[in-house]
Amino acid sequence: MNEPETVYKIALSMMKHISPHIVREMADRGVTPEDFFSLETPALSQAMGLPRGNAFERMERDEALFRARKEWEQMQRHHISGHFLLDPDYPVRLYQIPDAPVFLYKLGDADLDGEHIINLVGTRKPTPYGIDFCTKLINDLGAYFPDLTVVSGLAYGIDAAAHTAALEAGLPTVAVVAHGLNMIYPAQHRDLACRIVKTGGAIVSEYPFGERPYRQRFLERNRIVAALADVTVVAESDIKGGAMSTANTAFSYSRDVMALPGRTSDLLSSGCNLLIRKEKAHLITCAADLIELTGWQPLDAKIDTRQRNLFPELEGDPKLIYETLRFSREPMQVDRLHALTLIPISRLMSALGEMEFDGIIIRHPGNRYSVS
Repeated sequence: MNEPETVYKIALSMMKHISPHIVREMADRGVTPEDFFSLETPALSQAMGLPRGNAFERMERDEALFRARKEWEQMQRHHISGHFLLDPDYPVRLYQIPDAPVFLYKLGDADLDGEHIINLVGTRKPTPYGIDFCTKLINDLGAYFPDLTVVSGLAYGIDAAAHTAALEAGLPTVAVVAHGLNMIYPAQHRDLACRIVKTGGAIVSEYPFGERPYRQRFLERNRIVAALADVTVVAESDIKGGAMSTANTAFSYSRDVMALPGRTSDLLSSGCNLLIRKEKAHLITCAADLIELTGWQPLDAKIDTRQRNLFPELEGDPKLIYETLRFSREPMQVDRLHALTLIPISRLMSALGEMEFDGIIIRHPGNRYSVS
């Protein structure tokens, strides 16, 4: 029976003990996926240079091929595309890692090889500080890089905030999931997943239909989140958790990692602070920090005048005041600013006056301030 070439590639990914290293070695030896399933066991072992006792038995290969045919039918029925490790359209960033998925499933049109891709991860129970940071970071980056793609894991909290902020900014976003594409987990994010796909984003997975999520798969999923982007940004995280796994994995891949700092007393900033202290992550407070680290050049010089300059030259008290105000949903009163920054009132009032005069902040009725 003549199978579509993709069926053999899917089947190969379903075989136990098949790794990216083996797939690449097969190619070097001139063994195609079709050869792998067509050759008799002794001939296959010889072609792959396998020692005695390490053969891929015919029964195991036939079972994988049967499952792959079913998967191919589901892919066609649900308009899912596939990316095999050695195909030209396999995502370049993903190909570079040693444990890349042999086969990647994608629902949606997002370009996984875009020039400007970040991933944004963090706690499932964020504070307004973390959510506001996500929203402002994506809005500001999107203004300078209209082709920006935001990757995350579709989980509660920072993941959902990142996907949502990208959608609201009109940017494509990619959700990497830990299960087959016949379902969405958590189920409450089905509408979010639909919006992602309908607006030029994508849902991607290394797992075939019917595969359900469990703990180990979320950890496996994190390496794909880390690998698909040039920069991993951790918004808020405890010392333990999936976001820290993603950050550490990105660091091991020699990818840039950035973390939003927080107060030492805040549990949800402890992971970010640790990454910075261990020099595994660069400190990030705004889009300017990421642009400076990556060296990205803005694609559109005609930025809306309402978009504030991302690079205010501030130091000392003014810098601390600015960073405190920019993550506040509402204009902030002086006593609240004093409590958060611990700047003496006399110095605080002097700095506020200078910043207002320079157009960096706005004073509202009731002696309240916000970033302009």
